Amino acid sequence: MSPLIGLVGAWVFIIVGMIMKGGTIAGIISPPAFLMVVGGTACILIASFGMKETISMIKLTMASLKELPDNRPELIRTLVGFSEKARREGLLVLEEDARNSEDKFLGKGIRLVVDGTDPELVKDILETELDAMDERHHKNQDMFKQGGAFAPTIGILATVLSLVGVLQHLDKPDTLGPSISAAFLATFYGVAAANVVFLPIANALKKKTAQEASERLLVIEGVLSIQSGDNPRILAEKLWSFLPPAARDTEGDEAGADAPSGAREPVAEAA
Repeated sequence: MSPLIGLVGAWVFIIVGMIMKGGTIAGIISPPAFLMVVGGTACILIASFGMKETISMIKLTMASLKELPDNRPELIRTLVGFSEKARREGLLVLEEDARNSEDKFLGKGIRLVVDGTDPELVKDILETELDAMDERHHKNQDMFKQGGAFAPTIGILATVLSLVGVLQHLDKPDTLGPSISAAFLATFYGVAAANVVFLPIANALKKKTAQEASERLLVIEGVLSIQSGDNPRILAEKLWSFLPPAARDTEGDEAGADAPSGAREPVAEAA
C-alpha cells in the first residue's frame, strides 16, 4: 500500500511540522476557501473532460492506491506451459485454455492463434489493443495532471478575491490578521491539492500503465512464439529476459502445463 502510505504520510508530516511551528489544525480549516478551490477545480475539470470522465476520477483514485504485484513471472510460466502443450498435442488443444483464461488479453491472443490467424495480423490486433489501452490510460493520467495545474491557480484566484474583501474593511484593524490568514488558506489548499493529491495519483497511474503494458508486451511475444512453434526452453529464455536479473526464475522454466492459466484484470481503467 505504498501509494496510500505516501499520501497519508505527506499530510502527517506537513501537519505535524505546522503544529511544531505553533500552528493549529483549526487554523487551517476554512470552508469558504475549501469550497472555492475544490469546487472551482472540479468545475474546470468538468469543462475540460466532461462530467462522466471527471466523476470517474474517484474510481481511478481508489485504483491508484492499490499496489499491484509483478504478474510477469506467472505469465511466463503460463505461456511456457501453453508452448509445451501445443508442441505435444497441437495448437487446437489450447482452445479450452484460452476460453478459461482469467487474463482476457492472453485469452484473446491464444484464440487468434488457435483460429489460424496470420501471425502478422495477430501481432497487429494485439498491438492495436495495447495502443488503445495506453491511450485510455494516458487520458486518465492527464485528468489528474490538469487538476494539478488548475488547483494552484484557482487557489491564487481565491486568495486574491479574499484579499480584496479584506482591503475593503481596513477600518476594522482587529479583523485584519485573521482575515488575511484565512485568505491565504485558499493558496495552501490549491498547492496542497496539486502536490499531495493530483500529481502523486497521476504518477501512480502512470506506473500501473507501464506495468500493464510490460505484461502485455510479454504476452504478445509469447503468443507469437507459440504460434511459430518455438522450443519451450527457447521461449522461456526469451520471456525471462523481459525481467531484471533479480526477478528471474530460471528453475521456473520447467513450470509446464501445471502453471496457472490466467492473470489479473487491469485496474487502471476509467469507469
